[in-house]
Amino acid sequence: MPNDSLFSALAAAPAAQVPILINDRPFSVPNYMTVAAALLSVGVTQLRETPVSNAPRAPFCMMGACFECLVEIDGVPNQQACMTLVQPGMTIRSMIGARSLK
Repeated sequence: MPNDSLFSALAAAPAAQVPILINDRPFSVPNYMTVAAALLSVGVTQLRETPVSNAPRAPFCMMGACFECLVEIDGVPNQQACMTLVQPGMTIRSMIGARSLK
């Protein structure tokens, strides 16, 4: 599968790969990556849409300040992808459209 990502992994010592699901598609990524880095490395560039205007959003600061990288992780919405390390079997979903008012 071609990767249109602008990001690529640097040459480094081999790292253990962990399986994750991103929007129902299986991927294997290095175990040291954050969720945001993993998403960008496999070519996912839109992580969510704003609930009001549906404008696309993607990781911006990569340090937890801007909250543009919010995703659903293992069924829990509004998780900061840039502050969360990938875990084996993790399920990640883009947050598209209006959210529930629970």
